[in-house]
Amino acid sequence: MADLLWQLPLALVVLVVTVSGALALWFRGPSFTAAQFGLIGLWSLTGLAFITTLWLPDAAILRTPAAIALATAFATMGLWWASIRPQQHRNWAADVDRLLSAEIDGDQVTLHNVRNFAWRTREDFTPRWETRRYDLSALHSADLIVSYWMGPAVAHTLVSFGFADGRQLVFSVEVRRTQGQLFSALGGFFKQSELLLVAADERDIVRTRSNVRGEAVYLYRVGLSQPAMRELFIAYLDVADDLQRQPRFYNTVVSNCTTIVFDMIKQIVPGLPADVRLLLSGYLPGYIYDLGALDTSRPLDELQRRGHINPRAIASDTDGQASADFTTAIRRGVPAPDGRLIETE
Repeated sequence: MADLLWQLPLALVVLVVTVSGALALWFRGPSFTAAQFGLIGLWSLTGLAFITTLWLPDAAILRTPAAIALATAFATMGLWWASIRPQQHRNWAADVDRLLSAEIDGDQVTLHNVRNFAWRTREDFTPRWETRRYDLSALHSADLIVSYWMGPAVAHTLVSFGFADGRQLVFSVEVRRTQGQLFSALGGFFKQSELLLVAADERDIVRTRSNVRGEAVYLYRVGLSQPAMRELFIAYLDVADDLQRQPRFYNTVVSNCTTIVFDMIKQIVPGLPADVRLLLSGYLPGYIYDLGALDTSRPLDELQRRGHINPRAIASDTDGQASADFTTAIRRGVPAPDGRLIETE
């Protein structure tokens, strides 16, 4: 019984580390399949061999050499893992190929590499990278856009800034995939991809989710003062500047599209409470609603119903192309934070 008190916890720790190491080798190990499977097999065998010596009396004599082999494998794995650093130059997918950069002169902001792709399918698109200029004194709205791609708890969050001239600019923290790479939420724990900030036209980054990918997309008008909107806009540009100087890995839990936005906002609005909905991003609108930053004169389910943009987004298409009034169309009937309806249906 006394042995069980240390054997069971030790076995569980070794098992967790063994599984984690196998996943690390799967997502970041050598791409040559035979070598990859060989390393995963050797690593797993080392961990399981040690666990076996804890439980089989006849194997106890092998516990010391098994422990030495395990310690050597763990140390080697640790050194290899620490050597994997985020990179700036890889064979990136076309839609995440360029880094956003900005020049700020008072209220005037010049953005380089604003994405404005014309999407027909996931694979068929016309790439367009643009230089755009914005006047921060003309900022007049900030909208939260939530796109559900894997159940009610998991969503991608974007922020769209509106200007007095009718233009919208969307910021989105994205996974920077390489050519042919598919996003994996599990791989996001194991340095699979770098992180990227995209600034894009709504007809690109919102329409591709609602009209091309078929994700369920919702738009919420957020109540932020003009100074707070300006600070948040500049905070995004600071993130872009940081990523220009030092690339970072995307992480499914601690460094993703929602947590990075929250880190920026809490610098602007101190004292925001931590909440599990910051991790379960599909429930983020409820968190924002509870803070009073949406139209609380209406129940949240009404805001969700009115904010579901897919039918309006799809109807606005012309011959499979984004129409000029896409931005207006997706906001019809969406309540503003003070309870007004934007172009009430």
